[in-house]
Amino acid sequence: MTNVPGGTLRRRPAQRRSAERVERMLDECAKLLDEVGYDALTTKEVARRAEVPIGTFYQFFPDKHGLVRALALRNLEAFLDRITARLEDAGPSDWTAMADLAIDEFVAMKRSVAGFGVVDFGEVLATPGGPALQGTERMLDAALENNVVVADRLRAVIVDLFGDPAAPGLDRALVVAVEAADAVLKLAFRALPEGDPELISECKRLVRRYLSDYLS
Repeated sequence: MTNVPGGTLRRRPAQRRSAERVERMLDECAKLLDEVGYDALTTKEVARRAEVPIGTFYQFFPDKHGLVRALALRNLEAFLDRITARLEDAGPSDWTAMADLAIDEFVAMKRSVAGFGVVDFGEVLATPGGPALQGTERMLDAALENNVVVADRLRAVIVDLFGDPAAPGLDRALVVAVEAADAVLKLAFRALPEGDPELISECKRLVRRYLSDYLS
């Protein structure tokens, strides 16, 4: 089965073969983003490299924007799965371990996952570390900015693993933390292609100290 949420696609693949085609198109999209960038990405080339007819592409995706949106959602699901798996294995005792681990996993994906340096959780970056292309701040949800969606999904992970903290203002604080971490990590990847380790450490410290008032 495909890892893309059903509401992202024009139609949900009903058969294994169709699901594999969708995954191949997303895989090739990610590779092409690294090779040529978003502006030069074409649906025709994605279909050619995924070895599917262009008509099949349009059965599942309305256009290039829809394809990249599906990739961003797949990236978010993969990120959350990685965090959850590592937390379950390590059995951390508090939220600070999760904060560090979330940043570590994001950095690891920036370094190793195809296309993630251009499109992580929605924003399309013209170059590593930004700036983001106009009109891509609501790729995950038409009604919400990308980082608001990410913060909400991270809150769900916190609740699942540690129970509901029920701290006043926590929802807002998580959005602020995600926005701040996003900005500092963009800076880290502008400074060095693999991410400046000192800036990454500063990002962790910033998030831990800020959230300590809400997740003690």
